[in-house]
Amino acid sequence: MQLNPKAIFLDMDGTILNHQNKVSILTKEIIDKLREKGIYVFIATGRAHDEIEEIVPEGFKVDGVISSNGMAGYIDGKAVFEHSLSRELVDILIERARVNKVYYELFPYRAARISLMQDQRYMLDEIQDPKPDSVGINEWLSRKKAIKEEIYWETKVSGDKFSKFYFFARTKEHIHHWKEELEQLKREIDFTMSVSSEHNVEVMVANVNKATGIQQMIKSFNVKIEEVMAIGDSDNDIQMLQSVGYPVAMKNAPDRIKKMVSDVTDFTCDEDGVYHYLCKCFT
Repeated sequence: MQLNPKAIFLDMDGTILNHQNKVSILTKEIIDKLREKGIYVFIATGRAHDEIEEIVPEGFKVDGVISSNGMAGYIDGKAVFEHSLSRELVDILIERARVNKVYYELFPYRAARISLMQDQRYMLDEIQDPKPDSVGINEWLSRKKAIKEEIYWETKVSGDKFSKFYFFARTKEHIHHWKEELEQLKREIDFTMSVSSEHNVEVMVANVNKATGIQQMIKSFNVKIEEVMAIGDSDNDIQMLQSVGYPVAMKNAPDRIKKMVSDVTDFTCDEDGVYHYLCKCFT
């Protein structure tokens, strides 16, 4: 099939990121070649913008970044748009997470992620070894790193600019119960929920996702949505894949994701699937 997209949006975890949370030099090189051809390449990730630099190769460049599942968009490091959770919702979610003993990370803009000191004990218990078999190694390593290096343990929350909440539980039963609690809360305060594994759920502003982020981002590049390719692998990519002209799923994506796209990569994220797919289509 002849492909002629003007822009490509790439998910990170499970897509350009392998299960050791790294982007390969081959992926960087194919992105560079596509951009030299005049094709715009973007990241569309659930991760916060500040997380990206440490997991990509030196010199990694894209035309823009959509972060926190569509909550923010950046071109050359400058914000094109930023949505913020209300302070009311932040306070309610922390209180209810404590009652339910759910691990959480709150992501302020341009600051370290926050958890409260009074919740540290039960949060540490959630990530004690051994790793549960059903938890992906990339998510487990990310939580270990967050606890050790990235969370700022506050006595109280300050500020009013927050991109998202990330919630995690070591058992599926625990996170399922928490999702049910969130669904009940949505009847009182509207917000968007997104999942990228069987052990997490994230909370963003209502009606915000990667698809809305793409719509906002492409306005700056004179690109139409039908001229966009997107590659992803999980539930938080569904709206993105449904919205673009040419959706592609990773070989490692669940079957329910593969059924809704135009094509599937021949290789997984651990086999440089994005690199091989883009080479096949464009070089």
